[in-house]
Amino acid sequence: MKNPIKENIKKINFSATLSINEKTKKLIAKGKTIYKFGFGLSPFPVPEKIVQVFKKNAFQNEYLPMQGLPALRDEIAKHLTKFTKNKLSRENVLITPGSKTSMYLMHMCFNGDVIIPQSSWVSYAPQARLANNKIHWLETNKENNWYPTAQVLEKKLKTLKSKNIILFLNSPNNPSGLVSKNLKELAKVARKHKIFILSDEVYADLTFSGKYESISTYYPEGTFISGGLSKWCGAGGWRLGFLTVPNQHKYYLTNLNKLASEAYSTVNSPTQFAAVEAYRGNLQEYKIKTKKILQAVGQYVSKHLQSYNVEASIPEGGFYLMFEMYSKKFKTSDQLSKAMLDEIGVASLPGSVFGFKPNHLIVRLAFTDFNGSIFLKKINVKTNITDQLIEKYAPKVAIGVKKLAAWIDKQ
Repeated sequence: MKNPIKENIKKINFSATLSINEKTKKLIAKGKTIYKFGFGLSPFPVPEKIVQVFKKNAFQNEYLPMQGLPALRDEIAKHLTKFTKNKLSRENVLITPGSKTSMYLMHMCFNGDVIIPQSSWVSYAPQARLANNKIHWLETNKENNWYPTAQVLEKKLKTLKSKNIILFLNSPNNPSGLVSKNLKELAKVARKHKIFILSDEVYADLTFSGKYESISTYYPEGTFISGGLSKWCGAGGWRLGFLTVPNQHKYYLTNLNKLASEAYSTVNSPTQFAAVEAYRGNLQEYKIKTKKILQAVGQYVSKHLQSYNVEASIPEGGFYLMFEMYSKKFKTSDQLSKAMLDEIGVASLPGSVFGFKPNHLIVRLAFTDFNGSIFLKKINVKTNITDQLIEKYAPKVAIGVKKLAAWIDKQ
């Protein structure tokens, strides 16, 4: 029998982030010491008050509306209205099983060209290919926090013949851990050319400055927003995300709902009821403490990596950073990442899976290999998180980055 698999699916690899997670688990099961800097999983527990709401709603076994629980959509709309300054209601919001699904639905629904900056999350491009949308890459540089400039976007748009274009943006960014400083300028170009923007804001509540900034504030009529519980709420395995649709493009929601109805019907009911508490409840202390820990740990990792042949970003949000190595020994970032795992047990991801050219020696580290529950209990909102505290409560991160720094010096 002839291979019946579609060509665009055969060309797709397994998700790089999920693959490194499973690979490290297998190595650990074999007794190897691995420093897990590869997979971006929040180290913190889901807040107890949300867990209690989940338990109380475990009996909920009926299908909820395809678009999502109305009360949850209300709370997400209020949350985004507060931070984006745009008037949103439940009618703008679709609840999805994780933000990854929301973006996949968007790719499948959209018919046109997709613009993706370097650096970008590993699934943007594969999802676009699965949807048979043409991809265009935007070059970035460290001087602009690895975000495209308005001039670069303008130049790219002038070369495209398609009338349907969507730009994917992610701030704070995975993999760099940095925040865009030029959203207003990018929005101006987007409005001029009447393109769509998918603003991936899954890390926005983990912005260390405390300032939640969305490009939708400057370009509400053309911006879709995706987000969810996984990163800021420690609920990756709960799989709850959302997508908002601009008021001027409500027809998108109808079609997104059609796809959702045929793909997953509805998101599981207990999680949706619990998520209402996540967006409605007072979780300020939890958020402040988790951000303080992540900012301190990120700075610790960055500080210990800086050397004559390494430049590491200082994270501004989330739990990632990138480092760039200057070496003639390694020809590709994939070769460098594999050597780190094989020789010192440091798991990471190469820059090539985030859109960088293979010969650009950039590697992403996720600094989450520690017990967040214990760390949270040992500090309060005013605690000064010192290197000594990090070495005590995030020992694998501390040991792993020191091993990595020593290994790099020998290359």
